[in-house]
Amino acid sequence: MRSAKQRISSALILAVGASMLMGCELPERNTQVKSIKIGVTLYDQYDAFLSELMEDFNTYAAAKEEETGIAINVEVYNASQSQTTQNNQVEAMAQDGCDIICVNLVDRTDPTTVIDLAEKNDIPVIFFNRELVEEDLERWDKLYYVGAKAFESGMMEGQIAAAAFLQDPSVDRNQDGVYQYVVLEGEPGHQDAIVRTEYSVNTIVSSGIEVEKLGYAIANWNRAQAQNKMTQLLSQNGNKIELVIANNDDMAVGAIDALKASDLSREEWPVVVGIDGTNVGLEAVKNGEMVGTVYNDKEGQAKGMLELSFALATGGNLEDLNLEDGKYIRMPYAKVGPDDVDEYLDR
Repeated sequence: MRSAKQRISSALILAVGASMLMGCELPERNTQVKSIKIGVTLYDQYDAFLSELMEDFNTYAAAKEEETGIAINVEVYNASQSQTTQNNQVEAMAQDGCDIICVNLVDRTDPTTVIDLAEKNDIPVIFFNRELVEEDLERWDKLYYVGAKAFESGMMEGQIAAAAFLQDPSVDRNQDGVYQYVVLEGEPGHQDAIVRTEYSVNTIVSSGIEVEKLGYAIANWNRAQAQNKMTQLLSQNGNKIELVIANNDDMAVGAIDALKASDLSREEWPVVVGIDGTNVGLEAVKNGEMVGTVYNDKEGQAKGMLELSFALATGGNLEDLNLEDGKYIRMPYAKVGPDDVDEYLDR
């Protein structure tokens, strides 16, 4: 069994973990709750979006602790892209007396062990950011999801790319009226990767633009992998590429790294678009390297997850959270371009 407890950083734990727990038992609902314990497992601690989301989560937890006087201890685990490791971590969290377990699934199609462990120990689970199959979420009444709708991000990414082509004639490098593009995709078979790609391309086409796919590569949401894959795509297609559709900002920035290392002049670069609105993505929009990104509301998701965790752990009223179908908290996406990027950088 791999090490269960791989914390993101001491800074995250110190933000909310200074208070001592009263014990390993779940807080009694018929007495005043003095402390709660929230366990969080991430598919990969090095994912930029998740790292920023967890910073916000701990900030909100610290504020909630000060507001209520109830100690909130957050334990963060890194599953290192292994579902087996994550299952072991969930088991360890249950044994350690966590009141709530928050799970960023490694494999969205394989939550069975997580759900069975939670139900066996009667611990509510909040899945977040990587949405499991709807039927799985219905297996028990103490399962919840916090995130956003993947298709919305794909549509908005497509709208950003289409606007660039329609508003700037120089984007069509060869002036053939066709948008030649490549795609940098997340994990194979991952719902968000599939949906983001499909809806971004379909949205461009529905804008009246003819497209031609020159190639694609799996880069697993990772900047370094995206740089390598984009280097290969450039060697195969050169300056024929007019658009890079990346499923997230890390891959978009990886593509930019490859472009910087290429023989192409800045004027020959293709349009690059991303999704998530991470700090590096927003900086790339600000300096003109990306035409735009789609902001994934990490602050809203972090706050929603914290408020839901707190209400569940303390016996609070869930009606105040306006859960969709009694199980979902969904945050809207937003398009970000050069004109409004500073607003999002200041969040």
